[in-house]
Amino acid sequence: MYADPGRTKAITAEERAEIAGKRDALGAELIASGELLNGAGLVYPEETTTLRWGRPAVAGPLAMGAEQSTAYYVLECDTADRANEIAARLLDFHVTAVEVRAVHDRFDTSTPD
Repeated sequence: MYADPGRTKAITAEERAEIAGKRDALGAELIASGELLNGAGLVYPEETTTLRWGRPAVAGPLAMGAEQSTAYYVLECDTADRANEIAARLLDFHVTAVEVRAVHDRFDTSTPD
């Protein structure tokens, strides 16, 4: 999910409550359906560090621009159309773009007994 960090910082308490309510309802629905595997909100771009091969680490996001990555969901959907349908529901005055990508690898983080 992408949003303008400046706009995010300027949202009102009412707008924040509207966003939280919408996300909570969608999250509950996707947890109940088994489609939501995980997700998280991300810190502001100025609180990130970008590392590149052969270069020193720098403060800030990889790409500069008005819209920055703000959160992510990892979903397990039967079809790409279903993933796009869910992504479209995330769009609003705050989240102005959503990038949908398939997962090509998974890492097993479970520990043996």
